[in-house]
Amino acid sequence: MMEKPEPIVQPDSIFSVSDASALLKGVVESAFARIKIRGELSQITRATSGHMYMTIKDAGAAISVIIWRGTPVSFRLEEGMEVIITGRFTTYPARSNYQVIVSEIEMAGVGAILKMLEERKRKLAAEGLFDASRKKPLPRLPRRIGVVSSPTGAAFQDIQNRLRERFPVHVILYPATVQGATAAAEVAAGIEYFNRMKNVDVIIVARGGGALEDLLPFSEEIVVRAAAASKIPLISGVGHEPDWMLIDYAADFRAPTPTGAAETVVPTKLALIQELDNLWYRLSGNFTTRLAHAKQRVDAIVLKSPRQVLMEQTQRLDDIGRTMTIIINSKLQAAHQKMDALSGFPNILRNRMSSMNQAVAHMGQMLGSLSYKSVLARGYAIARDDSGNIISRASDAPRVASVEFADGVVNVQ
Repeated sequence: MMEKPEPIVQPDSIFSVSDASALLKGVVESAFARIKIRGELSQITRATSGHMYMTIKDAGAAISVIIWRGTPVSFRLEEGMEVIITGRFTTYPARSNYQVIVSEIEMAGVGAILKMLEERKRKLAAEGLFDASRKKPLPRLPRRIGVVSSPTGAAFQDIQNRLRERFPVHVILYPATVQGATAAAEVAAGIEYFNRMKNVDVIIVARGGGALEDLLPFSEEIVVRAAAASKIPLISGVGHEPDWMLIDYAADFRAPTPTGAAETVVPTKLALIQELDNLWYRLSGNFTTRLAHAKQRVDAIVLKSPRQVLMEQTQRLDDIGRTMTIIINSKLQAAHQKMDALSGFPNILRNRMSSMNQAVAHMGQMLGSLSYKSVLARGYAIARDDSGNIISRASDAPRVASVEFADGVVNVQ
């Protein structure tokens, strides 16, 4: 139980309201210049000025809290979140209440942090920031490596030592705080710097192990988005093997440790030598095989004497001559057959003409027998009017103008 303080004013003293408020304010601020309070946030309000007003509470009490604009807050404040605030007590005379002005705020308990990280992970994954299709391949042998880390931390020293052992390359450090309220902004700025300058082939974001609360900057949205937006391949080497930060999902490759990141980005000298030896072995073996095949082809070539070549060409010409004789004889025989067939054509033509003459004569006879002249020759006549029309009725006799007989026409007056 806290000890009851001694009174600082006499019982019979009389103060104005303002003096009493000022006295109380001075007592509260001097007695609680710095205090840590753990509780649950509620009634969070952000004013247009940028200041945030809220309440921190537990089962038995509630205290007003103010976070002035510019105070670093490394995570999103939400209703029901359990936190630990660090600040000082003060009073607000206009409403006769007391409140805490916050200078630092952190999550309380691993459970709350993990819940926050899981919700943030789902949100960023839904935006596609962790998609495998976004991953870029790492360069085989980078000439320059950019490292975003603390210059005084063990992570950067481990990376340098491992690179020096395996395959020395040029390393460019972007110094960044890796813990605390400003860490996330500085790490994101480092990633953006290398992308803007385009002076490295690959980026390593590194930090040694630590408590979950210490690693939180590497799960901030600003860092995750910077990693996902990087055009330069990025390796995350944060914490130890069990530690998974959200930057690990957005990076092109996740290394279990900073040392592992260095091992991933460059091969060892021995591995390169072995790879070159294997390559030389394959190349030399391939060359030897091709040389042996070429020798076999050369050995297979048989040089012939000029006399033998001439005889072979003469034989080939004889074969061509025989083939041409066979073809020509076949063509001549076919031509003779066609000529023999054409020799009987005059007789065929005469027979056809005779048959046609007989047919024409017969048709002439038929036409003669069917002509009206034959009828007139048997004693008949044809009466016509003055228009040449035939008169076939006795009633039309007065109109007769001419009469045609077999041997001529007689005009009737």
